[in-house]
Amino acid sequence: MLGCWRAAAVISAGSGWRAGCVRGRFSMAKSKFEYVRDFEVDDTCLPNCWIVVRLDGRNFHRFAEQHEFKKPNDDRALHLMTKCAQTVMQELEDIAIAYGQSDEYSFVFKKKSKWFKRRASKFMTHVVSQFASSYVFYWKDYFKDQQLLYPPGFDGRIVLYPSTQNLKDYLSWRQADCHINNLYNTVFWMLVQRSGLTPVQAQDRLQGTLAGDKNEILFSEFNINYNNEPLMYRKGTVLIWQKVNEVMTKKIKLPKEMEEKEVEVTRTRTKVVPLHCDIIGDQFWEEYPEILAEDS
Repeated sequence: MLGCWRAAAVISAGSGWRAGCVRGRFSMAKSKFEYVRDFEVDDTCLPNCWIVVRLDGRNFHRFAEQHEFKKPNDDRALHLMTKCAQTVMQELEDIAIAYGQSDEYSFVFKKKSKWFKRRASKFMTHVVSQFASSYVFYWKDYFKDQQLLYPPGFDGRIVLYPSTQNLKDYLSWRQADCHINNLYNTVFWMLVQRSGLTPVQAQDRLQGTLAGDKNEILFSEFNINYNNEPLMYRKGTVLIWQKVNEVMTKKIKLPKEMEEKEVEVTRTRTKVVPLHCDIIGDQFWEEYPEILAEDS
């Protein structure tokens, strides 16, 4: 693109600024160096597959400690992650649904998406870069008194799922992982914070325990019913597109009147909405069938 700007600068003096046609004018130019393009690998995603981009925080255990995240869950961090994911979806409207927990988010692109000519590297770099820059940009909105000590990093991967059932099983896997990790972390940090165990002692205490054992520890020792913990912690966050009615105030001038009057106007907009619900069962997908509709 820089080459186009330079070319445009050369012709701008005599013919005015015509950046829109510069690329076409010089597209036929060849150089002996163009052979290097042959080294580029074809990374086009297979057609008729759901494209999932999953990103994870890089070294976020250290990042959370350095920035004093609350344990076992920090609402500020979780809401910031969701804000970043919403920003990604608003920029890349071919994303049908997203799911997030802890320091990860999965973005599902429509099965028939043609964005970026289905190039995997384009999907992944657009998602990760938009997410990372949003994390820094919106940091102060959620961590008002906590200075950002250093830039956070995120890595990404792309997986293709050929069938709708494969995709639903993937999202179910991530939500099941959310439950398993959150239950463990909840018990672990209760043992550390309220029972005075060291992290090593808490880890030894929980070694070999099942979900029922962890629930019993929470209830009998800390009077905590895990089922009453916030859904955001237990289920993660689902992002979907929904039509929302917004009421706004607008100034209008009525006939035969000199002054403008303020009136309330209701507008319907499609927005990215966060939900905290179960997506493993059928109820969610029956309620929102348009998410997986291939012609949506």
